[in-house]
Amino acid sequence: MKPEPKVIKIDTRGQEYVRLLGGPPESVSMRSGAVSLQPGGNVGKHNTGCNEELLIVLAGEGSLLLGESQQLDMVAGNVLYCPPETEHDVMNTGAGILQYIYVTARTK
Repeated sequence: MKPEPKVIKIDTRGQEYVRLLGGPPESVSMRSGAVSLQPGGNVGKHNTGCNEELLIVLAGEGSLLLGESQQLDMVAGNVLYCPPETEHDVMNTGAGILQYIYVTARTK
């Protein structure tokens, strides 16, 4: 079944995570969500597996930690890319809430 065009409203209402797009049958392989992290919070180390990931920073400050040594700044207006097969974590390093949207897509 072919996915249908749609409008997705972002409404986090104080929740830490809200799914926006859940993959098939909503899309071919894309999944996405809105994340709100409190100061000092993190999502936990995880691996992208066969997915590539895009992070779109809406508000706040944070870091995308890649592997053991690489760190990318997350500030409002930045878009960050995380390649497949990459262990990573997102940390809120600022004084306010870090809000971002992630989008993943299968590469294999």
